[in-house]
Amino acid sequence: MLIGIISDTHDHLNAMAKAVSKLNELKVELVIHCGDFISPFVIRELGKLNCKLIGVFGNNDGDKYTLTEKFSGLGFELHDGPHTLEIEGLRFLVFHGYRSPDMTINIAYKLAETGKYDVVAYGHTHKVDQQKIGETLVLNPGEVCGYLSHVSTIMILDTRRMEVRKITL
Repeated sequence: MLIGIISDTHDHLNAMAKAVSKLNELKVELVIHCGDFISPFVIRELGKLNCKLIGVFGNNDGDKYTLTEKFSGLGFELHDGPHTLEIEGLRFLVFHGYRSPDMTINIAYKLAETGKYDVVAYGHTHKVDQQKIGETLVLNPGEVCGYLSHVSTIMILDTRRMEVRKITL
């Protein structure tokens, strides 16, 4: 299964359009969003995905009620983080972040060290991170919006091979 992992879209509709186009082109079967959608109008672009989206809220998400309502109308799921899910027998933990980037990274790595998850996916730092801690993949796709790094990135996870590809949009 191909899974797209994205984060920190921050209402940047043009960048989201590029991300959605690439995810659809690659025929991903699921998109995991690690938070910071921001406002409900992002559904204009994310609603064009040809697959399901499962996401967690970030620290900057405003109208969570309307975001949830609009996304659930498409069969998408939004959750408070951390959120755990199982996909093809793999255990995922998805969260946005906590306070500082350093604290967020530390928490991601500590969660991976427990060995309870096959994949820990997080956002918030706006920086790409791909680590293998024990048997756990730790993934941060960076930022779709490109506001802080000036680079728009996503990740693709092939669950059959457990291979990750970073894509710059």
